[in-house]
Amino acid sequence: MTSFLTRRSARTITVLAISQIVAWGTTFDMLGVMGRTIAPDLGLSNEFVFSGLTIMMVTSAVLGPSTGRWLGRYGAARVLAAGSLTFALGLLILAACHGVVLYAAAWVLIGIGGALGLSAPAYAAVVEREGLDGKRVIAILMLFTGLSATIFWPLLSLVEAAIGWRMTFLLSASIHLFVCLPLHLFGLPAPQATSTAGGSVDAAPVEMTAGARRAAFVLIAAATTISAFLTFGIVPSLLELLRQSGASEALALQLGAARGVIGISARGVDMALGKRSNPVLSAGIAAALMLVSFPLLLFAGPALLPLYGFILLYSFGSGVFAVSRALLPLSVFSAREYGLQAARLSLPQNLAMATAPVIFTALLDRGGSGSVIAVSIGLSAIVLVLVVALQSLIRRAHARANAVTPA
Repeated sequence: MTSFLTRRSARTITVLAISQIVAWGTTFDMLGVMGRTIAPDLGLSNEFVFSGLTIMMVTSAVLGPSTGRWLGRYGAARVLAAGSLTFALGLLILAACHGVVLYAAAWVLIGIGGALGLSAPAYAAVVEREGLDGKRVIAILMLFTGLSATIFWPLLSLVEAAIGWRMTFLLSASIHLFVCLPLHLFGLPAPQATSTAGGSVDAAPVEMTAGARRAAFVLIAAATTISAFLTFGIVPSLLELLRQSGASEALALQLGAARGVIGISARGVDMALGKRSNPVLSAGIAAALMLVSFPLLLFAGPALLPLYGFILLYSFGSGVFAVSRALLPLSVFSAREYGLQAARLSLPQNLAMATAPVIFTALLDRGGSGSVIAVSIGLSAIVLVLVVALQSLIRRAHARANAVTPA
């Protein structure tokens, strides 16, 4: 890793990769393995147990703007450390709960931990240390964190079988306390106080008027929220969508498994581009790939090629856009502003992630695959238009800046 990264960057990636994999694996990913095990023990329905994820995402969304202020005031390392403590407390309550009230309360705490310890604060920690040159580090970090379920699903399954689900939650809380908390407090390099390799942390990549900055934020918020809604809505219904489009049970499973591999490969391509990558251009390409992928399902039926084409284009596009969602604020805002803006963006994004699975499931059950395909095409087109508008806004800002620059 250090052959193309500084030692400081490698240290940042190592600390955050470990803590983010643990954070995602023991919270958001955890119910995928343990949800149906704990439901009968608690006397709760599967639906209510899995609603813990909705509670988590809504809580994280509501706290997003506050997280931005805390990042600016206290720095990402302390916010992430607070997230580790809150995750641990929520998991301890899960280990001890016996009914609805404590179960719901535990997921509220885990949601608070999510606002403090997942994604936006981690990316803010990178930008604090790398400035506007942190794009490659964030892409590498996302490459690792995309493996959280791959790592923790088998681990949690083995541990739960050996010691039971309550002790598994207790062990998970201990990892947050004794591994992630010290890593956040003592493992991260110190932030760059006033400047970075890319220049002042206060310098934005493009000079904009106040009105243009507001317009850029709205365009970024709309594009990233709609793309998150589309991605998180499709994933839980993907197998059924493929089956209704003509895939056999076995083929649907194979294509669903391929989605994760292709998505991670897409993140790897963005990582390989490094400083040459352009978040706005990447977002536009990703939206275009998703846009052309969904019509292929209309021509699938007994033909396999459209199904393969869909999973390749959609998975690659959604994988690239996952990186773009984290990096787009860096196309407009300074390194110092990144944490605040990313946390503000997390409010609509997390709300979209929380509601999308329910809406897409209802669409698929009531309207069939055709309704999901039509909605997905429309949403992908909207995202592409928004990204093109953002690129046009940035180009006009660059043109104005160059026009006033003295010869």
